[in-house]
Amino acid sequence: MFEGHDPYLVALSVVIAILGGYTGFGLTARIRGTPDASHRLLLAGAAFFLAIGIWTMHFVGMLAAPLPSGTVYLVLPTIVSFLICALVVGISLFFVSTGEPSLLRVVSSAVLLGLGIASMHYVGMHGLSGDFGMTHDAAMVVLSVGIAIVTAYGGLRAFLARQGGVQLALSAVAFGVAVSGMHYTAMAGMHLTAPSEGSHHHIEGLAATSQMLSLVVALLCFVIAAGFLLSLVPDPRKKTTPAADMAAAGADPVHLAADMPSADVGSAPTSPRLRATTPLGGIGQPPRAAPAPRLPVEGADGTHFIDTADIRSVRADAHYTKVHDGTRERMCPWSISEAEAQLDPGLFVRVHRSHIIAIPHVTLVRKEGDGAIVELDGPSPHRVPVSRAKIAEVKARLGLVRRHAS
Repeated sequence: MFEGHDPYLVALSVVIAILGGYTGFGLTARIRGTPDASHRLLLAGAAFFLAIGIWTMHFVGMLAAPLPSGTVYLVLPTIVSFLICALVVGISLFFVSTGEPSLLRVVSSAVLLGLGIASMHYVGMHGLSGDFGMTHDAAMVVLSVGIAIVTAYGGLRAFLARQGGVQLALSAVAFGVAVSGMHYTAMAGMHLTAPSEGSHHHIEGLAATSQMLSLVVALLCFVIAAGFLLSLVPDPRKKTTPAADMAAAGADPVHLAADMPSADVGSAPTSPRLRATTPLGGIGQPPRAAPAPRLPVEGADGTHFIDTADIRSVRADAHYTKVHDGTRERMCPWSISEAEAQLDPGLFVRVHRSHIIAIPHVTLVRKEGDGAIVELDGPSPHRVPVSRAKIAEVKARLGLVRRHAS
């Protein structure tokens, strides 16, 4: 597969694909943690960096290949290959960055991403022009597309785990393997022949030499490196816990309740972060935060607060969460663990590692596969998955266990 290739350029091409994947997936991860107004910009940036990574990796691989002297690259097919790649990759990222990442969405996104990688490669190969013919082994074509789809699926699965930088790095490596594996498998199935033996025809048009292409590729390598370094900059939005916020304000969480007037007991304070913390664990036990009456949600004009009585569900979204009020989802700056600690356990239950539901708002429960789903009421009813380990608890909270026993 690598016979005659420059090993240093081969290694560089793989690194470029991984860096492009890390940058693109990093931007995609931030889509779920930002207000809706920024989604399009982040999605376009993610598609751009992934497409640049694919395209640059391909042409670095072409520069590493032992092509005949005098080979040129036709500009039009080369540009079209990039545009096709960017479009398909953008659609693929849209599928996994919006809505619930179901199995169908992930598989569809992997197929599109794999086809985008393959289409870029073969359209780009069509842009080669010189005194030679070109043929492709059908079996290697199918194998290369299959490698791109399978490894793209693995990369998306690792990315959707959303458990930290390790999963993002794994998804970037899988993406790099998908791109480079597809490219070099396809190159192994490509055969250059004499003009009289092949079907390749010289196409008239604007062309670029290998030296010109090297300059373009070098510039794009700097773009990818810059994007990768920028992706390492931490998100400026800080994640703070209620206890940390009260400590920063100089408040004592244990004695805050004692300082409040008795008439205010049971009423909603102006901020959920100033909720009292009472020593419920007994002597020698750490104090436990009382449930917050409201959760903060981000809007285009600032931070709003939503009453917990209006919350239907909470969904993990990277380092943040999405809170559904029965009408729509809004971004909450708390992690799902922070939100769970602030919600009343008598009304809310964690039914999945990424989902919390409000039991009083459940209108339907149904077994589905190994787990189950529940539907929550509201102007826009929505459904939430329940893990297999949580089915019995949910049924008990809904009274279904007692009903069957009777």
